[in-house]
Amino acid sequence: MDLAFTPEEQKFRETIRTWVGENLPADIAHKVHNALHLTRDDMQRWGKILGKKGWLGHAWPTAFGGPGWNAIEKHLFEEECALAGAPRVVPFGPVMVAPVIMAFGNAEQQQRFLPGIASGDVWWSQGYSEPGSGSDLASVKTKAERVGDKYIVNGQKTWTTLGQFGEWIFCLVRTSNEGKPQTGISFLLIDMKSPGVTVRPIVLLDGTAEVNEVFFDNVEVPANNLIGEENKGWNYAKYLLAHERTNIADVNRAKRELERLKRIAKAEGLWDDTRFRDEIAKLEVDVIALEMMVLRVLAAEKSGKQSMDIASLLKIRGSELQQRYSELMMLAAGPFALPLIREAMEAGWQGDSVGHAHCAPLASTYFNMRKTTIYGGSNEVQRNIVSQFVLG
Repeated sequence: MDLAFTPEEQKFRETIRTWVGENLPADIAHKVHNALHLTRDDMQRWGKILGKKGWLGHAWPTAFGGPGWNAIEKHLFEEECALAGAPRVVPFGPVMVAPVIMAFGNAEQQQRFLPGIASGDVWWSQGYSEPGSGSDLASVKTKAERVGDKYIVNGQKTWTTLGQFGEWIFCLVRTSNEGKPQTGISFLLIDMKSPGVTVRPIVLLDGTAEVNEVFFDNVEVPANNLIGEENKGWNYAKYLLAHERTNIADVNRAKRELERLKRIAKAEGLWDDTRFRDEIAKLEVDVIALEMMVLRVLAAEKSGKQSMDIASLLKIRGSELQQRYSELMMLAAGPFALPLIREAMEAGWQGDSVGHAHCAPLASTYFNMRKTTIYGGSNEVQRNIVSQFVLG
């Protein structure tokens, strides 16, 4: 196993670094490096820049309009984007539903939906979780009843991330109550402009409405928006979740945020505290270990060997590291991390009078990271999956 990058791969990295440096808007990079709030325009502006280049679907094969990069090239692209301060690609379209459409959708669905995802023009949302159906996803109750050439959908989804911006939503819906719960689930694509769709934002502790409730009241959905076969949606959902959990790990963001933690520690006078530096060092070792785990998977793929199925393990470690670096940032800033006046922060002056403006977003970051060990399948459930894989 060789974890070193070849000269060709290093050249590829330089090409990506140069392009990102020339095309990433400076105002967006500033927000990302300082954990300031990204608007819908910020996220979609960067998405469309990538889309114009053909890189929004950077993991897509050439057959569907992607660059056809191998696993190493995809990793290097993601790393250079993260270190430059690019926003994370909103994953629901290009990272999550697109691979499902490629693998299980028909040719008409692929031609209909993939171009809008690849260009960044269409914003997708994810309709998986429901009240009482989070980690126990097989218990979803949102019902889709086939009537002629359409489905009538009734039910509720919750924790729909950025659903207030959504134009389309992919949903797990119940089409049968016979047999095991998993066997009665279907995968349906729904236009969020359809009559009967209502989105209600959920205001979080930091004052934002990142997540939403989505209600379906006799929503009519064309039957040709069904992906694959009816009652086979559980298989497609598991395929998608593997992509989501690997994406949650996001070792490249962890590397960027580790550098931000060091900047905060130095600005707050904690860098000379040996014990605090020890905590940073331990975190850095774990970030490197996570990166080595990712590179091992990439090396296996590159050599043609069977890739390790460790999406759950990556999700566990990645999400815990995200919580740890947000906690250490809060500790470094002390009381300056506590105030959170969003209007003042967005205006750019909160903390300026005492030289602690860099601390203003920390409470928001800390609150937001509490969710990482829950979404995408709680870490407790992921540990069960890992134990079953190891122990049989």
